[in-house]
Amino acid sequence: MNRQWLSSLFIVAAVTAAIPAALTTAQTGGSGSSKPPQTTKAPAAKASPTAKAWTPTKTPWGDPDLQGVWNDATSTPLQRPGTRAGADVLTDEEAGRFQEELAYDLSRDRRDGGAQVDVNRAYNEHWMDARRLKITSDHRTSLIVDPADGRLPPTVPLSPERQKTRAERAAAAARFNAGMPNNPEELSLPVRCIIRTDSPPYLPTIYNNDFQIFQSPGYVVIAPEMIHSARIIPMDGRPHIGKTLHQWLGDTRGRWEGNSLVIETTNFRTDDGVVYQGANPETYKITERFTRVAADTVNYEFTISDPTTWTKPWTAVIPWTKIDPEQMYEYMCHEDNFDIVHLLSGARTREKSAAAQEGKR
Repeated sequence: MNRQWLSSLFIVAAVTAAIPAALTTAQTGGSGSSKPPQTTKAPAAKASPTAKAWTPTKTPWGDPDLQGVWNDATSTPLQRPGTRAGADVLTDEEAGRFQEELAYDLSRDRRDGGAQVDVNRAYNEHWMDARRLKITSDHRTSLIVDPADGRLPPTVPLSPERQKTRAERAAAAARFNAGMPNNPEELSLPVRCIIRTDSPPYLPTIYNNDFQIFQSPGYVVIAPEMIHSARIIPMDGRPHIGKTLHQWLGDTRGRWEGNSLVIETTNFRTDDGVVYQGANPETYKITERFTRVAADTVNYEFTISDPTTWTKPWTAVIPWTKIDPEQMYEYMCHEDNFDIVHLLSGARTREKSAAAQEGKR
């Protein structure tokens, strides 16, 4: 088994670990590729339909009804691409071109770029969520709505402790990609099947973009399709757990503001990778709002505040579309339930082999 093949195996095995990173890459740089070939066809961007009057529905006990299975897939990038700077909302014609460019950039069926690039694309489009190739119906150029430029705020300088942590994490990732992890903890949280896209904020990704919302008197439950968690959110006004207690998905408390569900989450674990883009779990806070604006649409809005990571809070809005018929299948995460033994034993074998070769010199 040669190193190039083994490295490729690790990349494929860790593809879901790279989902948030891939999303960030696609959505920070925006559509930077050359014009797609004429043979590449993306779904036509449709003009937003005229809004119709809709009466919000209620649960039997009188709360706004958010129940159902919802999908948040879209190709609209988190951050506004430089090619669309100054353009908040596009015309129908502009939106069509934008959608086609993004669909080309995101396609896993492309074979350009050489063998390694092709391997990094991993699964082909058969496994992807086709809805991720369409921009939002309002033709926005970014999911971020604040700041007004559609970009993340500038970051603040990292403390020496956080710089050290990031350097250690980067070194561990490099060892993993080279097939030489030292221990299980060096594998990322997604590869270890601990958390993935179930940690807020909920951002669209390559697949498994569904969420099921359940409600009962005094509680709301949000169950993401990917991985195995469910956020059980009390609505009775109880305080957060103690500041010294930390959880993988944080501690969430909810309330109703008119027809909107507002939830605030703090108390995240301090492990690297628990919160978005390596922010500081000690100072990170996310506020999410779920507002049903039509029978088939919920607007998901979130604001992230972390003064030790960004210079100001920032907000994004993502439309969730109702899935009909409602069906969400169980997601099983097995990458390192089985392969962690192979990954670690293989690394030790390669160490011994390298040492033996060195001894022959």
